[in-house]
Amino acid sequence: MLMRFDPFRDFDRLAQHVWNGGQSRPLAGVPIDAYRVGEELRVDLDLPGVDPSTVEVTVEKNVLTVTAERTRSWEEGAEVVVNERPSGTVTRQLFLGDTLDTDRISASSVHGVLTITIPVAERAKARRVEIAAGGSGPAAIETVAS
Repeated sequence: MLMRFDPFRDFDRLAQHVWNGGQSRPLAGVPIDAYRVGEELRVDLDLPGVDPSTVEVTVEKNVLTVTAERTRSWEEGAEVVVNERPSGTVTRQLFLGDTLDTDRISASSVHGVLTITIPVAERAKARRVEIAAGGSGPAAIETVAS
């Protein structure tokens, strides 16, 4: 249902570290939990201190992308003594399987946790196949030689 492989994540982390030039820590990643509840997949992403209005969730083909921004919270002109909390923009991509209904995705944010709900597609749900009974049993197949 969900593929977690992202070959560019470590490269992005290295690039952010280099471009950051030793300033404050950039947001390095977004931890997730993914689990199935009934007929839907739920993904919880930790986004502490992120204003939900800065979160963007998009789906293109079978790739779900979450982009969020965490900004500084101190007042302008403040003398910074310690600067350890990460800030900046972070992106997380999830590769979704064909068994999910990407047209009906919903998202909510509570206490710094973004929950994305993705229903299982109707075509992927288990269904019972009726077996037709009756008939005269096996029949011979006639062929014509040419």
